[in-house]
Amino acid sequence: MPTKYTGVNYPMTDCAYFSAECPCRILFGQVTGNWTMMALSVLKAGPIRFDELRRHIERVTQKALAQCLRQMEHNGLISRRFIASLPVSVEYAITNLGRSLETLPAALHRWSIGHLHAVQAARIQAEGDSPEI
Repeated sequence: MPTKYTGVNYPMTDCAYFSAECPCRILFGQVTGNWTMMALSVLKAGPIRFDELRRHIERVTQKALAQCLRQMEHNGLISRRFIASLPVSVEYAITNLGRSLETLPAALHRWSIGHLHAVQAARIQAEGDSPEI
């Protein structure tokens, strides 16, 4: 979503760490969205059509994936190419800018594997500490 800070001359030194006015906060939210990291992980293997991409990401709705891909394209992380076929289809590919994020999904996945038991234990503890309503 465009903001009043879409210009390239916005002074980033004036941007407080994740303040509501900071364009980095908006970008951070978009890059860490529900499906962005998963889509980037799939796209790093090469260009892929929408339906095939959707099959790789279980439980994502068509609407949610379309919104995610639109936002990623808007941010320059992926490109979209129309394929002349019947019916017309679209192929998505990761851009160089998107490739610069490649290490994030892998790092998050490794962290998740390494800390899953601790997170699950914390969840069980939190459920046990919850006061009855």
